[in-house]
Amino acid sequence: RRILLIDAGDQSNLAAHGIGGLLGHDGRAPSEFYAAGRKEIASYPSVTFRQGRVMKGETAAGVGFVLTLEDGSTEQARRVVLATGMDYDYPQVDGIGPFWGRSVFHCPFCHGWEARDRSLGILGGSPAGVHRALLLRAWSDDITLFTNGPAGLDELERKLLADAGAGIDERVVLGLKGEGDQLEEIVFAGGDSRSLGGLLVPVTMRQRSLLSEQLGAAAAPAGPISLNAVAVDQTFTTNVPGLFAAGDISAQMPSVANAIASGSNVAAAVVRSLVVEA
Repeated sequence: RRILLIDAGDQSNLAAHGIGGLLGHDGRAPSEFYAAGRKEIASYPSVTFRQGRVMKGETAAGVGFVLTLEDGSTEQARRVVLATGMDYDYPQVDGIGPFWGRSVFHCPFCHGWEARDRSLGILGGSPAGVHRALLLRAWSDDITLFTNGPAGLDELERKLLADAGAGIDERVVLGLKGEGDQLEEIVFAGGDSRSLGGLLVPVTMRQRSLLSEQLGAAAAPAGPISLNAVAVDQTFTTNVPGLFAAGDISAQMPSVANAIASGSNVAAAVVRSLVVEA
């Protein structure tokens, strides 16, 4: 099978110190992981790699799909796998940028071990913030929920936090300070600050590409994290014949391990569909 891989780069986890939860690659720099993948792909003569971005996609009778790249060129394909990923929108708190993916993070399973035993904070006073605080307690004994203003926590939520030894700080957060990529302080309105070694923040995931919409793929219901993931079945097939979606875009728990697993399933589904068609 002839395969064309079009990659624009800028994967969402490039800011991370390393990949978490992927056996055999734990802590490996994402850029190094992607470079190794491209090198492996290059060894297969049936695979062509192009650096670029697909700007437009449409279905075409008798062809399958026509994709238009940013340079104006077009490509035709019988099958398309969308693996365009998602953008992660974190809270608009001054100073997050330099620490994002390092000492400010959205997933305790990906970053908890590296941040272990530090003074850790959780931003956000919703029930989800309480849940994240209880979860992060597994990595540190020094946990504080920063509600960024009056939280409106009920008695049970406050008791859960107290029983877990987690503090509550309801001051308005002004920004973050630190050296390099290491968070050192959280600053409050009024100028007061507090030492902090890591901060877990809520994120919203949204598609970075319009391709799924252009090609007619149905969106999954918006969830607590993902706004507009692509709806897929167990083989990661969309509602559009010949169109598949893998990775973060396909409404699964975001992780490199899950993305790889979905890619493997998609590959088998694509091959099966071509065999049946032939």
